[in-house]
Amino acid sequence: MDHEADAYRTDLMTITRFVLNEQSKHPESRGDFTILLSHIVLGCKFVCSAVNKAGLAKLIGLAGETNVQGEEQKKLDVLSNEVFVKALISSGRTSILVSEEDEEATIVDKSMRGRYCVVFDPLDGSSNIDCGVSIGTIFGIYAIKDDHEPGLDDVLQPGKNMVAAGYCMYGSSCTLVLSTGEGVNGFTLDPSLGEFILTHPNIKIPKRGKIYSVNEGNAKNWDGPTSKYVEKCKYPTDGSSPKSLRYIGSMVADVHRTLLYGGIFLYPGDKKSPNGKLRVLYEVFPMSFLMEQAGGQSFTGTQRSLDLVPKSIHERSPIFLGSYDDVEDIKALYAAAEK
Repeated sequence: MDHEADAYRTDLMTITRFVLNEQSKHPESRGDFTILLSHIVLGCKFVCSAVNKAGLAKLIGLAGETNVQGEEQKKLDVLSNEVFVKALISSGRTSILVSEEDEEATIVDKSMRGRYCVVFDPLDGSSNIDCGVSIGTIFGIYAIKDDHEPGLDDVLQPGKNMVAAGYCMYGSSCTLVLSTGEGVNGFTLDPSLGEFILTHPNIKIPKRGKIYSVNEGNAKNWDGPTSKYVEKCKYPTDGSSPKSLRYIGSMVADVHRTLLYGGIFLYPGDKKSPNGKLRVLYEVFPMSFLMEQAGGQSFTGTQRSLDLVPKSIHERSPIFLGSYDDVEDIKALYAAAEK
């Protein structure tokens, strides 16, 4: 590989160019989705900048309030939420917004409405801010089909109905992973250009991986299938090598690694939290959408994750997602437990 030539590449596939290219494949497209996405990208750049200078700007620490989940809100959480809400409304392409940080859905004023609904977690893994661990933004997009007054029914629908999903990870580099239903692509922010450049085209998750990712601190409360699966990861009976445990505790970072290297990410329900801890609309659905688009699977313990129909905007669900064959293994354990 000619690294010197690579450093001076002039034919860069930016995210804007990539989305415009995709738009040109659909002659009926009016460019609304492209405009919406450019506002999401702007929000990601803003939050990336804020995360990078959080310590200097005294953004680290608590804002003194708790969010709807009863979790203490970080100053950076509040800032990120405001950034995305304002960016999405000002795009003029959204009708309803659901954020992890807001108890109620935001219905956009009639004069600024468009044909999309966006569900998002503005800053996932924020308990890791103070120690510099990777955190991120997760988002999913639904289209409103009919010209009608927007309501919760527009977002309380299965994840398989999403038109796009993605996340932006703020870590050693700022990486945006996106799917519009035709595969998964990863873009890395070049700070010198202020542009996201295509660095991970057509991401495909390996069919089976060597890593499992779960919070083993909850092991005493797990159900039988999860306990058996993790036991098999550590002490395989088929002569294969044990899987490695990797758990960051920031969903974006754990799922990103799983997507690139293969393996499985588990957040099961347990005796303390029968429905798990991850929220369906803006955590489970977008990540499941990406995983399936990359050739993996996502499972709730009873069904395909994207088939779930949420009844409330902050509903939770267990989740097992990752390499196709690894998820098949845990599905088999749940099927056997049901018999």
